[in-house]
Amino acid sequence: MGDGVHGARAEPVADYSVRSRFYTPPPQFDGCFTTFYHLSLDVEDGGTLTDALQPEWGNIRFFGGSWPTSRIGDSIVSGARFGATGPSSRPCEFELGQSRMWGIGFLPLGWARFIEADAFDLANVACDGANHPVFAKFDVLSDVLCDPAIPKDEQLAQIIEVMARLMRPNRDEPKIMRIHTALVSGEHLAVADLAEACGMSIRTLERMCRRYFGFTPKLLLRRQRFMRSLSTFMLQQASGGMRWTEAMDGEYHDQAQFTREFSEFMTMTPSAYAALDHPILSSFMEARARIWGSAAQTLDQPVREADD
Repeated sequence: MGDGVHGARAEPVADYSVRSRFYTPPPQFDGCFTTFYHLSLDVEDGGTLTDALQPEWGNIRFFGGSWPTSRIGDSIVSGARFGATGPSSRPCEFELGQSRMWGIGFLPLGWARFIEADAFDLANVACDGANHPVFAKFDVLSDVLCDPAIPKDEQLAQIIEVMARLMRPNRDEPKIMRIHTALVSGEHLAVADLAEACGMSIRTLERMCRRYFGFTPKLLLRRQRFMRSLSTFMLQQASGGMRWTEAMDGEYHDQAQFTREFSEFMTMTPSAYAALDHPILSSFMEARARIWGSAAQTLDQPVREADD
């Protein structure tokens, strides 16, 4: 975000509504996407809301109506109807007014099949997707997805058609799936244990993580542990509140370690974060957990189990 937003939040807007809908990608895309999702944000009197997304996988987002200003660290983008981000280990702060948004989140397998660049090179990057050499090919979706007058079922059909045309197989897919499954399981605390569980050398694991996951294995393990704690806290806050010590993952040695990790991943202390309003994120996470079964992208399983 711009300097006027970074490190602070505007006064809460009195009246706004956030509605979200999640669409299961067709079976041909199993393991590629977190979800296809549509968000409707209505804000009174031309106002804007500010919020901060948590660390997540790579995303592309298309806006009809207000266009956001977004910031991940020193990476800032403003006035783009098509925004793209690489995988992140920092919050994505944003300001947005009334808008209709389509979002597509790329799991590591999806990054392998759709993105022709090392995820490490685009980590913590926010950009105008239409003008970025890696993401520009998805701009073909903008005219349809950024037009709120077009019915959502037609927009969804366009996403599916374009993604089916752009998808390419990747020879590293079995390794990617093993790593992702092991990461989400939460059973491995050390890089050597993760490598053994994945049946590969540490060197190979590091190379795969850099290429498709965006970070070193050690950071990915830390990010998973942190996101388990943060998601628990956010969901409990929505239903009555809890203390950070109750939300902390059991693998943290003590609260001091958790506070250090929190400050690294979210660039603020837990108490400072809890004091902020999260008008969009709280609503979105609650709906995502209720409907999709997972409150955050980083906690999604590599392949979603079929609904009964």
